[in-house]
Amino acid sequence: MTCYLSLGSNLGDREKHIDNACRMIAAQCGSVVARSGNHYSEPWGYRSEHTYLNICIRIETTLTPIELLDVTQQIERELGRTQKNVYADRIIDIDLLFCIAGDGAPVTCRSERLTLPHPLMTQRDFVMVPLHEIADGQTIETYIQNHTQ
Repeated sequence: MTCYLSLGSNLGDREKHIDNACRMIAAQCGSVVARSGNHYSEPWGYRSEHTYLNICIRIETTLTPIELLDVTQQIERELGRTQKNVYADRIIDIDLLFCIAGDGAPVTCRSERLTLPHPLMTQRDFVMVPLHEIADGQTIETYIQNHTQ
């Protein structure tokens, strides 16, 4: 399965936190096959003096979306994140954006813990700009439009 993730950090050595998260994702989740460039943005949903560093990655994994969520949340905790589902400064944030099965079919999920595709991704330039860098020409808006009905 191919999965697209968004990573962000706005505390401490942001580049180091992002690099460490990418290494841990590669070791625990699957191959990181593409990584966007670095993008900088103001916090979304709250005010802070700390600017975010954001990237997107594409991975190949054998994990289910829920398993991937569990592993990425554990990685966040190991890197020092203490709060989840709170708009606040953070050492690392890893969001699952969407997944595509090996046959090319979109993987959707609607549960209390996970919604795929990510319901807010198209509202966030800090996600969409780096995502377009690694999306292999796939039009993300078309994917969202066709697979979230």
